[in-house]
Amino acid sequence: MTLDPSAAGVFPIAPTPFHEDGRIDEASIDRLIERYLAAGSNGVTVLGILGEAPKLDAAESLAITARFIDGFGALPVIVGVSAPGFAAMRSLAHAVMERGAAGVMIAPPPSLRTDEQITGYFRQAVQAIGTDIPFVLQDYPLTLTVQMTPKVIRQIVTENPSCVMLKHEDWPGLEKITALRGFQKEGSMREISILTGNGGLFLDFEMERGADGAMTGYAFPEMLSAVVRLQKEGRRDEAHDLFDAHLPLLRYEQQQGVGLSVRKYVLMRRGILSCDAQRQPGSTLTAKARAEVDYLLERLERRDGKLASWLAAS
Repeated sequence: MTLDPSAAGVFPIAPTPFHEDGRIDEASIDRLIERYLAAGSNGVTVLGILGEAPKLDAAESLAITARFIDGFGALPVIVGVSAPGFAAMRSLAHAVMERGAAGVMIAPPPSLRTDEQITGYFRQAVQAIGTDIPFVLQDYPLTLTVQMTPKVIRQIVTENPSCVMLKHEDWPGLEKITALRGFQKEGSMREISILTGNGGLFLDFEMERGADGAMTGYAFPEMLSAVVRLQKEGRRDEAHDLFDAHLPLLRYEQQQGVGLSVRKYVLMRRGILSCDAQRQPGSTLTAKARAEVDYLLERLERRDGKLASWLAAS
């Protein structure tokens, strides 16, 4: 399928599982796919920042993408194709689309500073990959250091019809969602899908501001799916109760430089990843940090008893 502005729900950002020696762990990829589908995911995003994409060569990137495409069947797979140059971006974008990807995600390089530089970059990126490939605009100023105002995002969407989705990761960013939805309501910007990141840390209110769902790597995709569904059903208090149970772990993994280590460790604890290794250069949790995450998981298990019943009712 091809990605379009109607995309909604939960698109987990998949980590890339590695063995301790740095080899790609295909069996763990298969377990990730199984768990994402069981959690009610509507699609998946691979080769993002969480996926350690810069540490992969071209053949590995395509092999990982192909495995997710095969595993997700008719559901959309979005592939991060951000690269220092357009030649590499074009090559990967064309390769994954030929393999069956639904669209690609493009992040701005950190060197962009002015509005003109930002809008010009995306015009050039679209020219490079082709106007027939739908793309997701990644807005992640905390990591990428590129500040895109709502008006700049509107200009990019207007100038590039192949932009069908915004991955919204500004922080604070609730007012940005409201502004973009306001543009759509007044008719000055066409409709696009808005999926949010930031580890899900603001998902409860992002849904109320008009987000269509989540695109993030939190290690409990079941929670993300349930919160999105409950909010769409108007069950606000239940959505917030469930979200609040996960908030301590969400907060913990938002420490700068810790998120990937925490997520991989939790996925290992859940039996999804064989190990929590990152490909070098990488980091790992200290024994003290692991003990803290273990404590948060124990508290979560005690508090999150409603999750199973809510998922069963979906």
